[in-house]
Amino acid sequence: RIVGWAMDEHLRAELPLAALRMAIKGQKPSAGLIHHSDRGTQYASTEYRQALQAAGFRPSMSRRADCYDNAPMES
Repeated sequence: RIVGWAMDEHLRAELPLAALRMAIKGQKPSAGLIHHSDRGTQYASTEYRQALQAAGFRPSMSRRADCYDNAPMES
């Protein structure tokens, strides 16, 4: 189920940050949650990584050049 979303005409870090904030506000997850994403620059940005750290989440990224890492969630 989708717990946070945002749409715009760009892929800057502010877009997934808005979705992350929505998800945190609605779900109130515990520290230690594993947050998995692809290797997009918006997810690797300092601002996004700081937000994950502030929430107590453990970042996880797909392997380089391996599109199958995210396939189960994206299907």
